[in-house]
Amino acid sequence: MFIIVAEGLAGLVREASRIGILEGVKVGNKSVEVNLLQFADDTLFFCQPQIQCVLAIKAILRSFEVVSGLKVNFYKSHVGNIGLSVEDSTIFTKCLNSRRMDVPFKYLGMTIGGKPRRVAFWKPIIDKIKARLSNWKGKILSMAGRICLIKSVINALPLFYLSFFKAPSKVCSLIKKIQTKFLWGWGYEERKIAWVA
Repeated sequence: MFIIVAEGLAGLVREASRIGILEGVKVGNKSVEVNLLQFADDTLFFCQPQIQCVLAIKAILRSFEVVSGLKVNFYKSHVGNIGLSVEDSTIFTKCLNSRRMDVPFKYLGMTIGGKPRRVAFWKPIIDKIKARLSNWKGKILSMAGRICLIKSVINALPLFYLSFFKAPSKVCSLIKKIQTKFLWGWGYEERKIAWVA
């Protein structure tokens, strides 16, 4: 049901773009104009850094609220920019009654604008793997249970990041080390022998 209503928002954006009050960002060699991305209930607007485009987005959001009966949560909304002065950014943020978004930021659980060649960029994934494994007690799982957990759950966690970024070898080694420790002796203080590489 929400997708049907969200299509109305996309229609408002298309119409604003068609009549020239909202100018999106040109992407790629063929200069495809992008002004809206939607995923489930997340929406990203892209526009040129002009006050008329910001006012057009505000009018679109207000019209969407009136037509659909839904409310835009401006507390969760952020305004981000690239290569814009702090003064202009503040004006746009106040105009949309939102908070300012700094780069890097998180979108759909992924860091956008970070440096994937640094180990610090991969820290959320490594922490998520450690947290997921710490919930399971290696002492009470059999060897087959630990292997199944590693193959089905733990190996799937970094896949979303790895579909966009190439991990440094140090990060891959660290993930393997965590998996090896869990497989051969998680929950035990003394070091266990890894019988198979």
